[in-house]
Amino acid sequence: MSELKHVYISDIANYEGQDVCLKGWLYGKRSSGKLHFLQVRDGTGIIQAVIFKGDVSPEAFEIGDKISQETSIEVYGTVKEDKRSAIGFEIGVKDIKVIGESHDYPITPKEHGVAFLMENRHLWLRSPRQHAIMKIRNEIINAVRNYFNNNGFLLVDAPIFTPAACEGTTNLFEVNYFDEKAYLTQSGQLYMEAAAMAFGKVYCFGPTFRAEKSKTRRHLTEFWMVEPEMAYFDLQMDMDLAEDFVEYVVQQVVKNRRKELEILERDVSKLENIKKPFPRITYDEAIQMLKDAGKEVEWGDDFGGDEETVISEKFDRPVLIHRYPAECKAFYMKQDPENAKLALCVDMIAPEGYGEIIGGGQREENLDVLLGKIKEHNLPEEAFYWYLDLRKYGTVPHSGFGLGIERTVSWLCGLHHVRETIPFARLMDRIKP
Repeated sequence: MSELKHVYISDIANYEGQDVCLKGWLYGKRSSGKLHFLQVRDGTGIIQAVIFKGDVSPEAFEIGDKISQETSIEVYGTVKEDKRSAIGFEIGVKDIKVIGESHDYPITPKEHGVAFLMENRHLWLRSPRQHAIMKIRNEIINAVRNYFNNNGFLLVDAPIFTPAACEGTTNLFEVNYFDEKAYLTQSGQLYMEAAAMAFGKVYCFGPTFRAEKSKTRRHLTEFWMVEPEMAYFDLQMDMDLAEDFVEYVVQQVVKNRRKELEILERDVSKLENIKKPFPRITYDEAIQMLKDAGKEVEWGDDFGGDEETVISEKFDRPVLIHRYPAECKAFYMKQDPENAKLALCVDMIAPEGYGEIIGGGQREENLDVLLGKIKEHNLPEEAFYWYLDLRKYGTVPHSGFGLGIERTVSWLCGLHHVRETIPFARLMDRIKP
């Protein structure tokens, strides 16, 4: 039997009537007299393998009786159509071989608490729910790369170690870098500005780190972010791109991962509705909206999760909030020429209370103004010498944004907490497994 072709469950429809070999793990089983019904998973899907006592050796039938959850096995048998099956096929077993035994597997079909599941995250990933989430995450990442690669952008990798922070060092992880201080990056944006001056339209995509002492359902200490930056783009063009980009990503997930969305019991109709144009409101309009909803907010306040949720409930698709007060935004944001108190910036808030998924805006391209901002924010000028060079040698208007992958996964999957959106979450109170 060992000479049979090894096939994957996702491709099983191509082998109807043929004898094949499956290599996987026992997900579950039930027995009925002379029959064992094994649920076998191989990472690409789950299929039922039926062991009939009359079709196999006594040793093989005994293996089917005694193997336990998550034992790794090779199954040899015939692919048969089965209209009752979720995938339309089953395996009529002719032989079975144990590769690695599994005893007392800790994650059983009963209910488990979140703390227990996170402690066993390396095993929890084997469940159908986590498979669905990770496949949707993969689809989002594919869509992100495809969008930028197909729209004239160049991928430029930003460094993880940085000598200075984009917005101060308060929330950064400091590391010893030989005889110097360095920080784990909170953003690749400044480096993308340099790359945009070389290549026009660029993006970076990688892990970013925030040492925020936050235990909310929206925060991780390590997360992935995609950051495009475009030369000769103003705020309006930046918002147009962000809108087009998010529509594309969402619709690719709807198109290619409907089965996984159904496993998660996601209301797909809400995602199908994510089409351009997205509503756009000013910060002033958002403040009024919050006051009308009974929220105690003052002009100049930045918005937190509660405020973002209230605003998102007014719309059935993402909303772009632009022109926040300059004082609550980073030093590199360009001031609105029509009102110096405002920054030419934008946040995109996901619907259904999932919070900010994009932050961005137009960058300050004037050298003297940028120098003044760095001093105002008490940042070390020497750390930004190269960033200032970008304004000395052919400065141009430019814009960009960052989209957080985990919050996007959370929104599209309909998850309550971001801890399930990444294979191994890093939280304020968790660095294992």
